[in-house]
Amino acid sequence: MVIKIYNLESVRSRMLKKLFYTDPYLMSCDARVVALSGKEVQLDQTVFFAFSGGQASDRGVIDNIPVERAVVVDDDIIYHLADEPRFRVGDTVNVTVNARRRLMLMRLHSAAHVVHFLFSERTGVSELIGSNIDEDKARLDCAYAESVADLLPDLQKKAHDICLSNLSITVVENDGIRTWSCSSWSCFCTGTHVRSTREIGSIALKRKNIGAGKERIEITLQE
Repeated sequence: MVIKIYNLESVRSRMLKKLFYTDPYLMSCDARVVALSGKEVQLDQTVFFAFSGGQASDRGVIDNIPVERAVVVDDDIIYHLADEPRFRVGDTVNVTVNARRRLMLMRLHSAAHVVHFLFSERTGVSELIGSNIDEDKARLDCAYAESVADLLPDLQKKAHDICLSNLSITVVENDGIRTWSCSSWSCFCTGTHVRSTREIGSIALKRKNIGAGKERIEITLQE
């Protein structure tokens, strides 16, 4: 897929304000259109997260037009709309995301980090070979010679206790690098997160075999 950048010089001269980082609980904002071609739009600021670091994109609208997909290009985001808009470059538009989906993604992404660190402490395996965060579940894939099924009850209990303990979760950005931290744990992360482990709620873990020497842990939220 070829992504075209429009008004390249103007895009280079500015920095997209990613409000989903400064306030991940903000679900709507006004923004100025800085580039437009057909159904493809670029903005000066946005609350609409685009797929990054394994986390699925938000869903929502720009001036009531559904966003079909959002694509990260360099440090910018191109939004592909379902219909060609009537607004033009320089116009102010409203950007609104599905709040329930965003909160589920935030909770599951934080849950995935908690489970990953617990798994790493238990097994010594810290490197993942894959991960994904979507609205219905998160998954962690690792190279592991044995079934993780017997580990999951203990991991689930420990994760549940951590969620009840209401530990603070912080995300700090330095020189463009974002770091997720909770207690003694920290890792690089480009996703959105809740502010405390209590907001994650109760989780359930399930094992899935994805091939010889590979194990997958699926994480879901128990409402």
